[in-house]
Amino acid sequence: MNSIGVAPSEGKSRPRIKSDLAEQLAPKIIDMARARSMRSGEPLREEAFAKELGVSRSPIRRCFALLEQLGIARKEQNRGYFLTCDAKSIETAKLPLEVDPFEDFYLRVVDDVLSGDIPTTFFEAELLRRYDVPRGQLMKVLNRLANEAMIERKPGQGWEINSFLHDSKAHIQSYRFRMAIEPAALLEPGYKVDKAAFAKARALQQQLLDGDIFKLSRSQLFHIGAQLHELIVRCSGNAFFLEAIRRQNQLRRFMAYKANLDRPRLLTQCAEHIQLLDLIESGKCEAAAGFLRHHLDIVGRQKTEKDAQDEALKRARDEATPSA
Repeated sequence: MNSIGVAPSEGKSRPRIKSDLAEQLAPKIIDMARARSMRSGEPLREEAFAKELGVSRSPIRRCFALLEQLGIARKEQNRGYFLTCDAKSIETAKLPLEVDPFEDFYLRVVDDVLSGDIPTTFFEAELLRRYDVPRGQLMKVLNRLANEAMIERKPGQGWEINSFLHDSKAHIQSYRFRMAIEPAALLEPGYKVDKAAFAKARALQQQLLDGDIFKLSRSQLFHIGAQLHELIVRCSGNAFFLEAIRRQNQLRRFMAYKANLDRPRLLTQCAEHIQLLDLIESGKCEAAAGFLRHHLDIVGRQKTEKDAQDEALKRARDEATPSA
């Protein structure tokens, strides 16, 4: 069938795996596969999905098993799971899967952390009063944020927000670091273009320009951009550069969440990404390195300006609020 819902099995409904977490993760994995434009036959990598979703491999493995029962994936002996259809053809709404009840709450907490509405150091009891949610729901979200390095548990009691999130100087340094690493990767003597991966990256950027930029979630938009920059560095063959950019992607995830709210500005970035791919594929690596350095410089300056504007607005709002 052209559009995948639930695959039948000889006229009988398939049994369902009893795993709430697997059912909650399945739509996210499908969304990620769609964002990557994964095709039928491509492998589903446990480590990659576990890292992106901030969970261990075990629930990801159970989720893959659920997708197999739904006819979306197949398991091959000693090789793992593979898609049985193009991700774009999967209609998540028609699948018998639970929507993650914590996603909206998770994004609400993320926004409050990024806006500074949650103090740098806080206790669970404070958030329970703030959001009026069951403790179990709050803990799931806090543990996810901890896995994503946004917060960390303090010795004894309480939690602490990663200081990087609100450090404007650190944000600037992050882009300066990338301006040093990413263009240098393009100048490595062993640089070799992965033509298939470049074609897929180009297609994703074009889909964003064609309208997906206003449809995809903040996490999907970040993932597409981060994967493109990682691809460019990976083709250098330098494992140290690759590890550095992966670490940067982990640290800047939530910075990008704020920036991605300004979706129209991302249209320019997508067009520049395609221009960058053109330069690299045409063998003009020195020109590409200069173009990439300038691209990162501009994006970094825009991010810094937006941070300053947000901080000024917050100060004005705080000053206008009468004290109790």
